[in-house]
Amino acid sequence: MARNLQLNEDLTEAIALAHDLGHTPFGHAGQDTLNACMATHGGFEHNLQSLRVVDWLERRYAEFPGLNLCFETREGILKHCSAQNAQLLDAQEPGGVAARFLAGRQPSLEAQLCNLADELAYCAHDVDDGVRSGLLNAEDWLEQPFLAELVRQVESEQKGPLSSRVLLYTTLRRLLRTGVQDLVLATQQRLQSAGVLTVDDVRAAPMLVGYSAEVAGQLRDLKRFLFARLYRHPQVESQRVLAQKLLADLFAIYLQTGVPEAREAEPARAVADYLAGMTDRFAVREHQRLTGERLFEAA
Repeated sequence: MARNLQLNEDLTEAIALAHDLGHTPFGHAGQDTLNACMATHGGFEHNLQSLRVVDWLERRYAEFPGLNLCFETREGILKHCSAQNAQLLDAQEPGGVAARFLAGRQPSLEAQLCNLADELAYCAHDVDDGVRSGLLNAEDWLEQPFLAELVRQVESEQKGPLSSRVLLYTTLRRLLRTGVQDLVLATQQRLQSAGVLTVDDVRAAPMLVGYSAEVAGQLRDLKRFLFARLYRHPQVESQRVLAQKLLADLFAIYLQTGVPEAREAEPARAVADYLAGMTDRFAVREHQRLTGERLFEAA
């Protein structure tokens, strides 16, 4: 998409690779838990944590902490920020990566693109995960109008029947293709109409990267469907409760014992940094090792 829109491909790739570095184990359930644990220590937000990783936690140079990334990459990594956090960041770095949230300005086109590409990718991946895990069956996802239309298109182009697995993969490719093609075309038209010539023009304009109204509506409906039928599925909710207990337990334990190679003098923040850097599997193994409890079947 960046190539078709003649954007900076290296910047786009850097933002895409780094934007979720601050995500906790167990996704948003983990973030909610860490935020609750850190309520009296400044809270926890995964976008801020992603920036913290590249600015402070990564150590690759003797002269300074962090990765010495350029402003545009750091700005793209910080895709969301509350007014309170933006004020705190701007006090530390006046006119820096948080200033746009206070001034109501837009990030670069590359950052705008990464935000939407991320959403499109996880919609497709989550449908795939839901079907393959058995949480969504064929009847469920065919109830969703956008998916049902994509399935109809796929089936109408085939000469014979497809297996359920091939139908799923082909439909998801069609979903991604539809989103990509629509976003590129709609954004090209928006850029031409806006007449932007400079980066400052982009920052002062409304959001310029986006879908047509039709496809944007279809994707909103799909996300609502996934929220209702997958993200709030009883089995997912039961796992969420276990994940939250696991991370709360680990937070309390590490607050007492400390964490390896802490980059932060404040104990609670050091623990949050350590937990946010874990994979799901490592967190499960650590919890079992430290508590003797087996909350999940497989570590």
